[in-house]
Amino acid sequence: MQINLSGRRALVTGSGQGIGAAIALGLAQAGADVVVHYANSKDAAADVVAQIVALGRTSVAVQGDLTDSAQATSVVDAAAEALGGLDIIVNNAGNLVGRHTIAEMSDEHWHQVMDVNATSGFFVTRAAIPYLTQSSAGRVIMMSSLASENGGGAGAVAYATAKSAIVGFTRGLAKELAPSNITVNALAPGFIGDTPFHNNFTPSSAQPGIIAGVPLGRAGTVEDVSGVTTFLASDLSSYVTGQVLDINGGLNFR
Repeated sequence: MQINLSGRRALVTGSGQGIGAAIALGLAQAGADVVVHYANSKDAAADVVAQIVALGRTSVAVQGDLTDSAQATSVVDAAAEALGGLDIIVNNAGNLVGRHTIAEMSDEHWHQVMDVNATSGFFVTRAAIPYLTQSSAGRVIMMSSLASENGGGAGAVAYATAKSAIVGFTRGLAKELAPSNITVNALAPGFIGDTPFHNNFTPSSAQPGIIAGVPLGRAGTVEDVSGVTTFLASDLSSYVTGQVLDINGGLNFR
């Protein structure tokens, strides 16, 4: 069955590169118009926009620091203005920031990790609710992580905590928005290879060992995450809400 998102309008945060870029392109390939949000990757975001436009979809890039409430609201408003409304919000923006044990962790690091991963999603979603309630098929898709289940790797306690908070946010918000026919779900990717995240924070020497522990015998791809996102954005998932979908090749079971 071909997923058809024609006429749907999406904002994907942190979509200038990596998983976010693949999600934005996947939604566009299914027919959606997509706003590409970025924080610093201006040129990469422009390239994603160009690829979406080449598919015959409407797309623009919008910059903003989503850890700032006012900027997050401005990003959402700009996206809605560009597309004439919003049906789909994918809160993909996030970052490990760095690896630190709790004993050596600064207050600043803790708050930075919580803000970029969890608080940003709150700011964006809150700003988007007035638009989503006008949609006949509102969708909120959050980005959690395998770390929310297994605590993450060394020095990732703050990150694991933030991604766990997203799970609670997803489930609570799903109940809150259900009367408005808006579904809220989360993705929990495991090891997704060849992404800025793992290239920056997972030593290449450690990656073969991680992959060896995956029952399916390979690293995940950005397309693996994009495909599940497109499903959650579609009518095929209209009775799915409050769920966390694991994308980890069997590395861990919820």
